[in-house]
Amino acid sequence: MIAIVDYKAGNLTSVKLAFEALGIKAVVTDQAADILAADRVVFPGVGAAGASMRHLTELNLTETLKTVVSRGTPFLGICVGMQILLDRSEEDGGTATLGFIPGDVRLFRPENPADKVPQIGWNTVRFNRRHPVFAGVEDETEFYFVHSYYPMPTNPADRLGVTDFAGVTFTSVVGRANLVATQFHIEKSGRIGLRVFENFSRWDGQC
Repeated sequence: MIAIVDYKAGNLTSVKLAFEALGIKAVVTDQAADILAADRVVFPGVGAAGASMRHLTELNLTETLKTVVSRGTPFLGICVGMQILLDRSEEDGGTATLGFIPGDVRLFRPENPADKVPQIGWNTVRFNRRHPVFAGVEDETEFYFVHSYYPMPTNPADRLGVTDFAGVTFTSVVGRANLVATQFHIEKSGRIGLRVFENFSRWDGQC
């Protein structure tokens, strides 16, 4: 069973429906027991880093997620669910986040007026190295993005894929041990997004 962490963000139902379209059981839950019992955990989200961390704290889920990660359960973060895996975000005046992957999250500050923030729409991902969750996904594949902030992991080895926008080459896919996460919305990326979800449902957390 896949647990989709309900921390009062948007788009959780879309992720659940994507797994159901593949015939994969997934539940949206804010219960620690459900998350700890799951074979895999997905942390999606639409929203801000500050609110996300506040809701996690109110729901007493921070330690639950630390346990899930430390014991090797396959874990997938999406959009804000990717950003809060790092140490800190510039959003909301500066927000301390979960610190699973060293690095920070920064605001796009485009010099070219033609580069509109947030980035909304399709953009390509260039893979630095291959990962089982992206098996069968070609380099330079397009995925759907909606974001104003971007992650910058400290360790180059954590940067699985990169994307160009607003004069920045930013990390759009991160991976470390049993963690993998995307800045783009897998659930909004059509057929190729379903392929990524299917790969994740089979992934054993090793890479």
